[in-house]
Amino acid sequence: MKIYLFLLPAAILFGCQQNKPAQVPETVKEEPRPADLPETRKGMIKVTILYPNGEGMHFDMDYYKTKHMPMLQRLMGDSLKAVKIDKGLGGRPGEPVPYLAIGYLYFERLSAYENTFGPNAKEILADIPKYTNIKPVVLVSEVLQ
Repeated sequence: MKIYLFLLPAAILFGCQQNKPAQVPETVKEEPRPADLPETRKGMIKVTILYPNGEGMHFDMDYYKTKHMPMLQRLMGDSLKAVKIDKGLGGRPGEPVPYLAIGYLYFERLSAYENTFGPNAKEILADIPKYTNIKPVVLVSEVLQ
């Protein structure tokens, strides 16, 4: 009888630790906001703007978020389908952050990017020194997934 009393708590503890998916009531699930989920799909063009870290580099994220990116949205109009920004926090363990920020611009076609950037290039490039002393690296790519 004493053995069974000893094993009962262990059996209860083991039974409670089974890997069961958490059941979240429908009313508790938070719906994603449309602004947080740009419509991106295979075949779109993504322009990635990387701001590498380095000695003496600075980046004003507040200006980038509240002034520069809204300016791009205004200048590029409906051609610009989505905008996203990443703030660099770290790299490999023990190494400094490789990029202070990364911006993403999404377009339906390459020509949409070229036709909206070209005429506005002077204004866009003139704004860069207002938030950073970094020369950005630009990658134009096609979304595959």
